[in-house]
Amino acid sequence: MFGAEKGTSDKLDGRKLHIGIVQARFNESITNALAEACKAELLALGVQDKHIQHVFVPGALEVPVALQALAEKDEFDALIALGCIIRGETYHFELVANESGAGVTRLTLDYQIPIANAIITTENLEQAVARQTDKGRDAARVAVEMANLLEDLS
Repeated sequence: MFGAEKGTSDKLDGRKLHIGIVQARFNESITNALAEACKAELLALGVQDKHIQHVFVPGALEVPVALQALAEKDEFDALIALGCIIRGETYHFELVANESGAGVTRLTLDYQIPIANAIITTENLEQAVARQTDKGRDAARVAVEMANLLEDLS
């Protein structure tokens, strides 16, 4: 270890952070639950409601371009991608899952901004429902922890 690690409470202190959320509307009942859990956790971590910008796009493939627009504003400490892709009978599931995920990852590296990727991919609706709350909370925690980590590293 190179030095004293910050405590978990320090890593999850969102009081000074500005967070952008991009939510896909496709599978809206799931993405609304993801967003509700995510925003509740951000508030619990101290992020001020007025410092959370929440935008909507049609589906998971549109999430990266909205994330890029937010990243280019240079006003956010972290971003969060919310979406739900449920396997169907065609190859379209793999295309949407792979391309949306690759887009989010590319933006993280290109803009050097943490992006918590909570675009969930499941086999069926039941799996999506089972994951919606935990993944929404996880995304908030990842965004806050990574924003604080990158601040410490800069």
